[in-house]
Amino acid sequence: MMKMKAIVYEKYGPPDVLLLKEIEKPAPRDREVLVKIHATTVTIGDTIMRSFNLPNISGWQKFMARLILGWRKPKRPILGMELAGEVESVGKKVTRFKPGDPVFASTFAVNFGSYAEYKCLRENGVIAIKPTNLTYEQAAAVPGAGQTAWQCLKKGNIQPGQKILIYGASGAVGTYAVQIASRHLGADVTGVCSGANLELVKSLGASQVIDYTREDFTQSSETYDVIFDAVGKLSHAQGKKALKPGGVYINVHADSDGGDKLENLIALKELIEASKLKPVIDRVYPLEQIVEAHRYVELGHKKGNVVELI
Repeated sequence: MMKMKAIVYEKYGPPDVLLLKEIEKPAPRDREVLVKIHATTVTIGDTIMRSFNLPNISGWQKFMARLILGWRKPKRPILGMELAGEVESVGKKVTRFKPGDPVFASTFAVNFGSYAEYKCLRENGVIAIKPTNLTYEQAAAVPGAGQTAWQCLKKGNIQPGQKILIYGASGAVGTYAVQIASRHLGADVTGVCSGANLELVKSLGASQVIDYTREDFTQSSETYDVIFDAVGKLSHAQGKKALKPGGVYINVHADSDGGDKLENLIALKELIEASKLKPVIDRVYPLEQIVEAHRYVELGHKKGNVVELI
């Protein structure tokens, strides 16, 4: 029986519940590919599932979350929602990929599992050839936050020249949203972030940047065609205060549903290869430092993405 290294959690709790273990290496079924993972990410979603500290949800929502994630302990003991790596082997009916192909993929719909050396993925899943101009560590940071930003902005029906405000512009979703809105959709972007990240957000295409620690955008006379809360921290009333009549308010928690699709991943790949989009990487950790990576992400101050090398 072949073994592989993986980060496993068998109970909810602080970062220390994450343990490096040797487990059975998977083998691909007829229509699956086996990916040797080179990089994954640590997201705020991973930390929420690990701790079961669910923000701003009601009692029945927490009950449903227990059913989905696991009542007393996690149903899916390996976290990780995205990856980049190399196809090691393929099932006998696979035609889209061959051994040696460099790929990036979302594991959101296939029980997560990218905190490991290997992962089997369906050939027709959310997996594609890696963008040619990205490293594995960069490519690993695209499928999750990139698709979320893409899906949410599609709901804004943004037209060239429209004014969009992106709240949480320096985070994983926000950094993608600023670039997509400005460089692809032609919008006039205002980013809201902390003072430490103003220059970063400007460099991504924002024409205006607001330091939320010094200024409340809802108290300004400025109004916007679209307001996108990319971190889910605004109240519904706050989010709509600065909208123009008929404007669109988008919330990352409410409006990112259904975005995990191959067509969205391919669209992002095309933007990246056209040099209109690039992932922002804050820190990179080796797999053995997964606990430290989770601690850092939980602080809530990361710029863009935190990557884990495997």
